[in-house]
Amino acid sequence: MARLLVVQNHRGGGPGRFGDRLVAGGVSLDVVHAYAGAALPRRAAHDGVLVLGGGYLPDDDARAPWLAQTRVLVAEAVERGTPVFGICLGGQLLAQVAGGTVRGRHGEPEFGSTPLTLRPEAGADPLFAGLPERVTAIEHHQDAVTALPPGAVWLMSSERCPYQAFRVGERAWGVQFHPEAGSDRVGSWDADRLRARGLDPVELARRAERDEPAAEAVWREVAGRFAALVVGS
Repeated sequence: MARLLVVQNHRGGGPGRFGDRLVAGGVSLDVVHAYAGAALPRRAAHDGVLVLGGGYLPDDDARAPWLAQTRVLVAEAVERGTPVFGICLGGQLLAQVAGGTVRGRHGEPEFGSTPLTLRPEAGADPLFAGLPERVTAIEHHQDAVTALPPGAVWLMSSERCPYQAFRVGERAWGVQFHPEAGSDRVGSWDADRLRARGLDPVELARRAERDEPAAEAVWREVAGRFAALVVGS
């Protein structure tokens, strides 16, 4: 069975439904709980790499010392043409490793189910081709990619954050949103902290529940396509 290295960067940020679909597609997940001190391999002997989200910038080595080795593993995977998928922090890390720019607390934050727009360049992409022109995904960020790596293919955007999805080379993808998260993730967020930002937690949860069926189908399809690449690598 194909093996995927999964780097988990905080306690509540597992592979979720994205991981479920990968397993259904014939991929075995080797989840490293890096946030808890689990050691990453010195070299990835896996058929793919998945880097999940977390409340850090990609070079925040003082608070998250495992990120230095994560950057090495991602850079090696990109160089070898091994399939890579980076989510939120993971997408930012891919962008930075490949020569792009990431800034903390940049622009307006995005929380909850967020409308995304598929760009024309996605028409030939192995993961994003044929997706609906408009789709939603769960977001929880203000840090953002502010410049794509040289030669990267820009795949999706949103009103507040242009670089929502991109591809580096032929087999490495970064996304700012959370395809692994369902509407239940929004319902678990701290209501007082949301209100302090001027957000209505009830409305955020209601919108996420409304958008869930269509979004789940789209991100299940993307996860299945990525699984096929990992299995075939």
